[in-house]
Amino acid sequence: MTPAAGKFPRALIYVMMALVIITMVLARFHYRRENRAVDPRIVPARKLYEGYNALAAANDYAGVINLLDTIEHIYRQIPHYAGSFEICVLENNRAAVYLTLGLSYDSLSSPFHFMGQDSLMALGESAARKSISGYEEWQKRYEGKDERAIRQAVQSGFGTGFEPYLDNRIGEITKAIEETPRRLSVSYTNLGLAYRYREDYQEAASCYQQAIDLWEDNLTAENNLNILLGRPLKKRNFLQKMFPKSK
Repeated sequence: MTPAAGKFPRALIYVMMALVIITMVLARFHYRRENRAVDPRIVPARKLYEGYNALAAANDYAGVINLLDTIEHIYRQIPHYAGSFEICVLENNRAAVYLTLGLSYDSLSSPFHFMGQDSLMALGESAARKSISGYEEWQKRYEGKDERAIRQAVQSGFGTGFEPYLDNRIGEITKAIEETPRRLSVSYTNLGLAYRYREDYQEAASCYQQAIDLWEDNLTAENNLNILLGRPLKKRNFLQKMFPKSK
């Protein structure tokens, strides 16, 4: 019995190793195929965006702003992407940077410090507003459309030489339609921070409530609203910490 019992774990290990290798091969194949399907006109922007988290983690705020500006410039050179959801993402990231610097003005220094706290908060508010208006316009353009309607709406932006990338773009837009409420929720949360800084608590509470209505799991908005209303803060439970929902 002992030898047989010893063989089972070893066999299981071999099976697991094989599954890991197969998964890695399939993932590599998937991402290579996915990357080949991405519109080459925006590949430089996508590659640049991969450096966003590292710059943010290093508190390199000037680097983040320069990165966002460069990426936006790439997108805006192409008519189809000039009013895309990607621009709204960039605006909300920009809002997060300026609001962070403004709210942490006494503890964080940056090349933007000379502008003063009020100016930083104003820049954050402006970026949040641009993000919100951009998302809402984008929603009006695509929400409720099926794949065929989306194709008709965007195919003019994928003329000669770019037809092979149209299907992938339609897939990105379809996914973004589902993600936009959550992204818009984060933008409203940021706008609420700007109102709260100006002590306009009624408008701040309204923004937080809109954020929660758009995405009920927006704990940041919920707790900011709880603070304004004098209610206890809500904490994530163990499962929520281990398996947070996508933002």
